[in-house]
Amino acid sequence: MPKPYIIGITGGSGSGKTTLINDLTKSFDLSELCLVSQDNYYRPKKEQKVDEQGITNFDLPESIDHIAFERDIQKLIEGQSITLTEYVYNNKEAVPKTLAFHPAPVLILEGIFIFHFPQIANFIDLKVFIEAKENLKIIRRIIRDQKERNYPIEDVLYRYQHHVSPTYEKYILPYKEHADLIINNNTHFHEAVDVLEGFIRNKLLKTKAQ
Repeated sequence: MPKPYIIGITGGSGSGKTTLINDLTKSFDLSELCLVSQDNYYRPKKEQKVDEQGITNFDLPESIDHIAFERDIQKLIEGQSITLTEYVYNNKEAVPKTLAFHPAPVLILEGIFIFHFPQIANFIDLKVFIEAKENLKIIRRIIRDQKERNYPIEDVLYRYQHHVSPTYEKYILPYKEHADLIINNNTHFHEAVDVLEGFIRNKLLKTKAQ
């Protein structure tokens, strides 16, 4: 099996990575495209660092088990399937699922630190960076964390100010200059999704022709 074409998608929290990927991947089936999110590689809460206020900080590179992430990417590249337990962000009301991932000609890697770890960044053929205004990212983060993760608003705002924003400036934004494609998501990214879809379809046609 030829090496899959690997697309890496990153951006700050609330920039719209998940929405873009959902819009993009619905146009393909599992035999064409495989999506793996770095979010499912968070270490258990007991292994996470806490800040000076005793609040667990999930927004550090060491929060991710990047060794396991790298290992699983390598397996997919080699044509092996993998299974994971869904990470539910310590939401006691959520029941984690068992997730299965299968090799495909195009592999999408998504997460805030996928460009930060050199071993993982070296896998990526096309680097995509999604950006949005700070106020929009905060609003999106509040809505998501309250709806999907059952976090109170005070907790969301504290983490954004003391964890999310500093991490973006130090570990995410510097890699914007290394991106092959920068997508602005202040209003929408419909055209960007169309461009990426067309690009992927072209790659798939080339793969079938080989």
